[in-house]
Amino acid sequence: AFLKVQDGCNQFCSYCIIPYTRGRVRSRRPEDVEREVRELAEAGYQEIVLTGIHLSSYGLDFPEGERQTLLDLILRLEKVEKIKRIRLGSLEPRIVTEEFAKALASSEKICPHFHLSLQSGCDATLARMNRKYTTEEYENACSILRKNFTHPAITTDVIVGFPGETEEEFAQTKEYLKRIHFYEMHIFKYSRRQGTRAAVMEHQVPEEIKTKRSAQLLALAESMSREFRAYYVGKEEEVLFEEPMEVDGETWYTGYTKEYVKIAAKTEEPLDNVMKRGRVEAALTDEIYRMKL
Repeated sequence: AFLKVQDGCNQFCSYCIIPYTRGRVRSRRPEDVEREVRELAEAGYQEIVLTGIHLSSYGLDFPEGERQTLLDLILRLEKVEKIKRIRLGSLEPRIVTEEFAKALASSEKICPHFHLSLQSGCDATLARMNRKYTTEEYENACSILRKNFTHPAITTDVIVGFPGETEEEFAQTKEYLKRIHFYEMHIFKYSRRQGTRAAVMEHQVPEEIKTKRSAQLLALAESMSREFRAYYVGKEEEVLFEEPMEVDGETWYTGYTKEYVKIAAKTEEPLDNVMKRGRVEAALTDEIYRMKL
């Protein structure tokens, strides 16, 4: 079940129209979120995904004496007994502190799957984007997660062809992505949004160059993703199965590990909304690994 716990954004990235169309940060009251989570748990949901336009800003809009953080909300929801997994939506890298990571790592319910929005691996480009962190700060956040979790899935977004992005800046980004080594990367070609500062910036990158750069990063993303999933071959993992699928005329049940690796198992019994452990064997398709229960 997906729960939107926050709306709006105060960041004003130069390419983004959201603060103008969605307004400033607005957070749902924690007791309201908890009530819905308890209702979902009673209805049979075992995993919840917390989402928002700028999830890391959760609680910033509450009155001074009632300040709450995203971590406060997570620890509150963790106490709902029938919920077995809590997964987080997109986060700002600056939210990842030692305290934040240690608190999450101490919970058996938190999925070690972290989507940290990056957008560029070049500090000059990040500055033009009006992102509020540096590549060094971002890398530090990834290091903290990897120190506190055994093999966390770290995923990200990258924009290619942002106004003013030179070949040298793109090369910096590509090398940075290789070094961080993500599980998955969502690659977007920069697209003008009227009303944003980036739309009127000089040195707009031609479409054919954006396409070429995008292709390079998509190939890199595919390679890193394969490597991440292959790590689990031979390991025993827990999967929350969701639905059946047909492969070469055979029925397999598919679901996800806590790290969001898609797994399939062949079984005679229906496994809808069933959690099971098994040994990961090998790739079944390009993106799905098979498991022996």
